Formats: sequence, C-alpha cells, structure tokens
Amino acid sequence: MSTDYRFEGWMGLDPSAAEGNMKWQGYEPKGWQETDVDIKITHCGICGSDLHTLRSGWKPAIYPCCVGHEIVGYAVQVGSQAEGGIKVGDRVGVGAQSSSCLKRECEECANGVENHCVATTNTYDDKYANGDKSYGGYANYWRGPSHFVFKIPEQIASEDAAPMLCAGITLYSPLKRNGCGPGKKVGIIGIGGLGHFGLLYAKALGAEKVVAISRKATKRDDALRLGADEYISTDEDPKWAEHHARSVDLLISTISQPNMPLEQYLQLLRVHGTFIQVGAPEDRMPAFYAFALITKGVKMGGSSIGSPAEIREMLDLTVKKNVKPWINARPLKEANQAVVDMAANKARYRYVLVNEAHAT
Repeated sequence: MSTDYRFEGWMGLDPSAAEGNMKWQGYEPKGWQETDVDIKITHCGICGSDLHTLRSGWKPAIYPCCVGHEIVGYAVQVGSQAEGGIKVGDRVGVGAQSSSCLKRECEECANGVENHCVATTNTYDDKYANGDKSYGGYANYWRGPSHFVFKIPEQIASEDAAPMLCAGITLYSPLKRNGCGPGKKVGIIGIGGLGHFGLLYAKALGAEKVVAISRKATKRDDALRLGADEYISTDEDPKWAEHHARSVDLLISTISQPNMPLEQYLQLLRVHGTFIQVGAPEDRMPAFYAFALITKGVKMGGSSIGSPAEIREMLDLTVKKNVKPWINARPLKEANQAVVDMAANKARYRYVLVNEAHAT
C-alpha cells in the first residue's frame, strides 16, 4: 500500500553500530495487511536489548536492522480488520513483541500468554510469518499487527509510557504472577532501567517490603526515593548474603552479567521463595549447588516481557497509582551518542528518544 510518508530510521549495518555508528536511511516495512497499524513515532525508549542486537551479542543480527521496541506515537493508518478499537489519530504504543500466531490451536495464544508463542515475531530484527522483516522504533514510522498495539491512557505522558512497554512490563509481569502484594517481601537485583521499574511496581502492587540490591552504594538515595525500604550494597558488606539471609519471598534479577553471585542471591530467599531472572546475559549463567534450592524448597524461573493483557493491566495500574518512571529525554537525531551513553551506564534510569519533528 502506498503512503505519503517514507519509512526511515537509524540503521545498524554491522556490529560497530553499537559504538555509535548507526546510519540514517530508508527501509521497506512489512507488507501492509488489514490487521495492521502504521504509527507516526514520537518517542522510543532505549533498551539494553538494542545494544545486544546492534553488536550481535545474543546472535548474529539481520543487518541492516533498526532497533527500538518501546514505541509511542500516533496511529496514521489503521486496517479495516484492526483490533482494539484503534482509530487514526489515537496515541498508541508497541513493545518488544509485534506478532504471534494467534491460532486457536496454539496453547499459548489461546490462553492469553502470546509472549510465549513459539511463532513470536520480535518488534525488530526478526521475520514475520510471510518472511517480511521487522524494524523498530529508532525511526519516523512503524508498521505492525494491531493485536500488539496499545492505546496509551491520557494520564500517562508519552515519554513515560514508552519505556513501560518493554522495561516496565518485563518487571510488572513477574512481580504480579509471583504474588507481589501485601504481606510479601520483594528484592530487586540491579538498579538500572529495568530495576527502577521493579522498585516502582513492587511498591505500586503493595509489597510489604521492597529491597534494592546493587553492587555499589551510589544509587542508595535514588532507590529509596523510587520506593525501596532497604538497600543492600554488595561491595560495601562482604557478608551481605549472610546478614540478609532468608529475608525476601521474591527476588527478581535484572542484571546481565554472567558472573553474578547467583548462589549468594539464593541465600536471600525465605523458605519456598522464588528467584526470577529477567536480565539476559550473552553467556551462560553461573553454576551452583542443588542444595541452594533443596534446603529451603525455593524455585527458580525466568520471565519474558508480558502478554497484551498484562500490558493493559500495567497501564491501568500506572494510572491508578501514578507510577512515574525516571527518564532522560534525548533527541532522535542524537541516537548514536545516546546508545554510547547507554552502554556506559549513564542513563538515570531510561533514555527515551524524542522525534522532535513528530512530538510537537
């Protein structure tokens, strides 16, 4: 379908793109289907996944690739079979998933956990079922299936909504599914873009106690302002695992270092506690003795983003509890420098690219 706008964005052409070498150029979006929505992008968060992908860290990227899966903007074209009541002009967003099979016989899609469908298409650097390539939000427009496009509540600013669509849901989903709420003591490992959402949503869900865990003490004040009741600096206290043993019911790890002190983290869990990994290292996680699980009957698991239903639920809670992420707005034209700064851990706590031509 022809349009009066062109799809252009910051493209990674090889692994050096992660070092600030993306190139602005045009690309061909997926072929139009009547279930699709075209979005004029105003904001796009920068996620750690973008860096992993640009440098081919997890796997070889499908260059050229345009990353960015925390997208907010305005619907400028809506297919006749689009879902969700989306209309041209609506403010909408899309997260890390842009498609799944949606077949009745698919156990995951039929049960509302589309994020675990084996036929998932990621919002960028992936292929749709028909072979078309997916491109992300460091761009001026985005096209994709309406099932994974969400109306943004008017109470949430676009720059705040964007990082919620990946970082936010990546923490909200495992918190909610693992019982975060009154009477539960919750620990968040790693206070960065993901971890700061963990503190915000653990508090919003009513956890009895929220514990922030980080290597250094430099983020203590920020963590307490974000909702933490306690802060553990693992560099400050050599016996931190011993001093805080059996203190939390749920631990969510956002860190991506393969040399994490996993066995010590497991010491923090209470009997029948749960450890959930959401950070994705580029290498194997460390080995540990089985007794770290057996002695207290604890469980380990992982979590991947969230379902469309959970994203809508998260947005509703965000409005109800006035959840406000800490973001640093950066002009889209400065995307190359922004990814370099992201890699240097300068964000406090999420960079959001602003397409100034569309945001005004």
